Amino acid sequence: MHAVLQRNLFLVKEHVGMFKAANNFDVYCPENGQKLIECREPHLGFMTKLFRFTDYKRMTPFEVVLRTPEGQPILTVKRGISLLRSKVAVLDEQGREVGLFRQRLLTIGGKFTILNPMGEPICTLKGKWTGWDFRFMQGERELAHVSKKWAGAGKELFTSADNYMLRISDGVSKEDPVRLLIMAAVMCIDMVLKE
Repeated sequence: MHAVLQRNLFLVKEHVGMFKAANNFDVYCPENGQKLIECREPHLGFMTKLFRFTDYKRMTPFEVVLRTPEGQPILTVKRGISLLRSKVAVLDEQGREVGLFRQRLLTIGGKFTILNPMGEPICTLKGKWTGWDFRFMQGERELAHVSKKWAGAGKELFTSADNYMLRISDGVSKEDPVRLLIMAAVMCIDMVLKE
């Protein structure tokens, strides 16, 4: 696991633009505004681009690659075509599968079950239908929280509705592979649940 994921606070900022088919994000340190991660969709096919401008956008496949600004791989998040519910694979920097997300059907606010490579549940991502508030829960224990609320030094970066804050709990070990899955799931919130 890359050292950049050992932090506990991340500011995720989506690139905005007219006629934008690809999902592109940058992840910053909220304390000093330093760019930590670039998230890009480098292998977007013509038909996928075309469908991204229709009501079928939430069903299109994606492959988002997360790298450092220097180009070092961190992880990859990918999904095929999604008809009823999404199943998303997470790969580490060597291309090994480290986990999966399975979207739950008929949930208010959105919900993912986060699975290890053997398909066993690790934790759940739960959202509220009233706004942008998501929690990674392992039973009653909160592993991480994603929201649009932030009033720290990075406030000047936090100006668009497409920006949000990821806060990983201090109780999650710096070496815990669940950090890879949490960061990957943050990309999926926007692409699967909120588009």
